[in-house]
Amino acid sequence: MMRRRTTLLTGCTALVLALGATACGGSGPVSAGGGDKALSGQTVTVAGVWSGSEQKNFQKVLDAFSAKTGAKTQFVSTGDNVSTVVGSKIEGGNAPDVVMVPQVGVLQQFAKKGWLKPLSSTAEQTVDADFAPVWKKYGSVDGTLYGLYFKAAHKSTVWYSPDALAQAGVKPPTTYDAMLKAGHTVSDSGLAAFAVAGQDGWTLTDWFENIYLSQAGPEKYDALAAHKLKWTDPSVVRALTTLGKLFKDKQLVAGGQKEALNTDFPGSVEKVFGPKAEAGMVYEGDFVAGVAHDQFGRTVGKDANFFPFPAVDGGTAPVVSGGDAAVVLKDGKNAKAGMKLLEYLAGPEAAAVWAKAGGYLSPNKKLDLSSYGDDVTRATAKSLIAAGDSVRFDMSDQAPAAFGGTKGAGEWKLLQDFLRDPSDPKGTAARLESAAAKAYQG
Repeated sequence: MMRRRTTLLTGCTALVLALGATACGGSGPVSAGGGDKALSGQTVTVAGVWSGSEQKNFQKVLDAFSAKTGAKTQFVSTGDNVSTVVGSKIEGGNAPDVVMVPQVGVLQQFAKKGWLKPLSSTAEQTVDADFAPVWKKYGSVDGTLYGLYFKAAHKSTVWYSPDALAQAGVKPPTTYDAMLKAGHTVSDSGLAAFAVAGQDGWTLTDWFENIYLSQAGPEKYDALAAHKLKWTDPSVVRALTTLGKLFKDKQLVAGGQKEALNTDFPGSVEKVFGPKAEAGMVYEGDFVAGVAHDQFGRTVGKDANFFPFPAVDGGTAPVVSGGDAAVVLKDGKNAKAGMKLLEYLAGPEAAAVWAKAGGYLSPNKKLDLSSYGDDVTRATAKSLIAAGDSVRFDMSDQAPAAFGGTKGAGEWKLLQDFLRDPSDPKGTAARLESAAAKAYQG
């Protein structure tokens, strides 16, 4: 399972679909709708990682844009390797107009290659008015705004079976220590506390990032994300030590370390919400809800719920996010119409279309929370918006792919090694620094 699909996947039926670089025919105008049909006869091509239900729901947004402007749209699913697919299309003279970019590092790469058009003043004004400044920061390169964050993921949510916690007599905790204590109580009642998806290294980076952001604070988080702080820093060793307490506790990890290393992300959700429960809780982003509902028939809010990732050692409770940014390519055949699409995506009207369809969070603070279809999604969205500028983008998604996004290498592999044997946090920190130094120089 590739990083992107599982990091930001919310319409999780697509988890079990094979990904391919397939094109999906878009739509023309679907209703007389509002707008002056100024783009009639023009086609906007949009490339992105989405497939399955995510692609269908984004198509509803594109259809609404068509109804408003008269433009036709065509969506091309790139699969996970966005930069390679887009690069080859540019070289072949067949560049899409708009790309939905899943990682800060990829957006920066595109900008530095000169592929992107800066956002129009209209789009930038909407971003300034409707989004916390942090989202503009992540969409900008060298002070120029290139990316509009249309879809977000909230990666600081711990999902649990209400029955399992009720049976153990514990309530959702608000501190990390209380969470581990609650985990022992759950374990004493007959279920392991946590299902850990150690087979997918990216989940382990998310565990680390939440602990580090809360324990070390946002300034150090930013410095480590930019590799201005070395991974050998005592704050990293401390966070690894905190994480190691969980990893080495066989009462807390379902099946122990060995089974965790053989459990992928969907499997970890199954251990909590599947037909045979093996654990009471699973940490991952808001997209857990999609798997629990789509694959295991759970009613979100009733027999699947979440609590915020708790504060660590007196720090602030973390809010780690991911997201997809819309960018306009200079080489697109219809870049002007592409920019009109971005101006539309920037506003709450476009966000409301997908919010109603489900499987979506918007970082747009002007979106009415009543647009979301259920209370749990509403609560997740409210938490994301309330975090404002304290939101921090997934650290490994900010890193060069060789360090933060490659299976069997870099941070993913080293944290899997740490899960296997968490006895030497200092040694793990040194190995992380060695891998990071190499990747950031490359």
